[in-house]
Amino acid sequence: MANSKTAGEGGFLGNLGKIYGGYAGGFIVFTLILAVLEQMGVPNKIIGYCFVFLTIGVYAYIGILSRTMDLSEYYVAGRKVPALYNGMATGADWMSAASFISMAGGIYLGGYNALGYVLGWTGGYVLVGILLAPYLRKFGQFTVPDFLGARYEGNGARLCGVIVLFCASFTYIVAQCFGIGIITARFLGIPFEVAIFVGLLGILVCSMLGGMRAVTWTQVAQYIILIISYLVPVVWLSTKLYGVPIPELTYGQALQQITELENKLGVTKHFTDAFTNAKGEFTWVEFNNFWALVLCLMIGTASLPHILMRYFTTPSVREARNSVAWSIFFIFLLYFTAPAYAAFAKLEVYQNVIGQPIAQLPAWVQNWSQVGGLLTIKDANSDGVLQLSEFIINQDIIVLSMPEIAGLPYVVSGLVAAGGLAAALSTADGLLLAIANALSHDVYYKMIDPKASSARRLIVARGLLVVVAIIAAAVAGTRPSGIIQMVAWAFSLAAAGLFAPLVLGIWWKRTTKIGAITGMMSGFAVCLFYLVMTRYAPVTFKDMFGTDLWFGIRNISSALFGLPVAFIVTYVVSLMTPEPSKEMQDFVDSIRVPKGIVAAT
Repeated sequence: MANSKTAGEGGFLGNLGKIYGGYAGGFIVFTLILAVLEQMGVPNKIIGYCFVFLTIGVYAYIGILSRTMDLSEYYVAGRKVPALYNGMATGADWMSAASFISMAGGIYLGGYNALGYVLGWTGGYVLVGILLAPYLRKFGQFTVPDFLGARYEGNGARLCGVIVLFCASFTYIVAQCFGIGIITARFLGIPFEVAIFVGLLGILVCSMLGGMRAVTWTQVAQYIILIISYLVPVVWLSTKLYGVPIPELTYGQALQQITELENKLGVTKHFTDAFTNAKGEFTWVEFNNFWALVLCLMIGTASLPHILMRYFTTPSVREARNSVAWSIFFIFLLYFTAPAYAAFAKLEVYQNVIGQPIAQLPAWVQNWSQVGGLLTIKDANSDGVLQLSEFIINQDIIVLSMPEIAGLPYVVSGLVAAGGLAAALSTADGLLLAIANALSHDVYYKMIDPKASSARRLIVARGLLVVVAIIAAAVAGTRPSGIIQMVAWAFSLAAAGLFAPLVLGIWWKRTTKIGAITGMMSGFAVCLFYLVMTRYAPVTFKDMFGTDLWFGIRNISSALFGLPVAFIVTYVVSLMTPEPSKEMQDFVDSIRVPKGIVAAT
């Protein structure tokens, strides 16, 4: 029976190219069929239903096929995922609702200043590849807190790691549920609060039965859909406007047109202005915030547990390193295109919406104004003509509405919705798994019941996954903030709490248990204090410190204050406490050697 199972898995792994090539071809044919049906008069609502339910159905099918009762398969996909496909899965895991839905919208609203998201999120993978991924793989644990527990020889560091992981990942998953709610509400025509829980079912069927094994192969499928969905409308529009199907080469012309239109509209802060305030003036505050955001997002990227977990799934240390390179490539395909998305959307709005009679605005304006107040029209001067200041659009709907803004067929809108849903679901799956695995493996198994059977551990993991998912969906229903802001908070929390113990645990063998714990929690506490106080108690914060923000740094970059605290405290306390055992120091030396025995399999 075991031999049969192994042979089946070997056949699957050996035919991944054919399987996913056929899947991609089938999705393209499916989209073309829906395009034909649209031309035949099939209602838009039916097309939207087809995209949403059929794609979720495929993910559910993969999740069910990948169900497992094997702990190694559930936690790390059996450590059998080839570098290329792990790179695709990481790309899907990474390109969340923030990247797919909100990043281009952030650039649309913030212009040059918002490019910090692109630089930070992409640059972070350089840190992952150089400082962490290969060495964490060689350590051979199941989770990030598992590494901390093994490296710092005890459950103290493990528990602190779980606390940071939960706070960062939960904040992140709330943002994904928010994005799922937006898409599902718009394309199924149901209330936002209900739509979140409908989308929640899609998350659970992908991850609950098969854990990391199911999530991995589902995420590969989701990456294929999301990258096709993201590129098609912007390539179409680039061809339509400039005759060249490479938007990265043509959006410069769009920027020139935007600048001319902004001059006519009397805009003070231009789309292409760098480090400027609302008046279009260069300020050091904007300059400092830009680079603070880049730094926090880079380090946050290298600290996110659900991303680092992906490199535990490769067969070897070499494959983990190669997987990082593939991850960067697959992420680059989307990130390099986001500025073009923002520029084309801005140009279309300026040309076809602003200055038009409000009674004659395109249908998409009315459609999106009904989705949770994400688009509002206010005729402030009662002249019946839409002024720029009277048009308020949320960054979270720019990408989803762009096909309608540009007048493309509705099937393209459905395609983009499927892509956005794939991005949000894939990241939500990874985050849920990171939280549930940490709670079930690091808390329940390692601390509460070390004698628990494999079956009991999996039951606990699946139960926790469902509970966390329901709580996250409920919190998302309160609309705590925009997607991209919540994601940036998660990055800062992870950076302030986890980066120092991870990096020093690998690169400085003198790091001690007490040093790591105090540094981790000190940095995390400073970051959390700044974020919570400036966000939810700004008056109290100002009374305490006599200023709204420390050095003018916004709370999305709150790790800027927690990160140095974590490193300094870890370093000082480590020097003040007895050094780690000789065995641990030798082991830390060994994991930096490219070849050699992997610690656990």
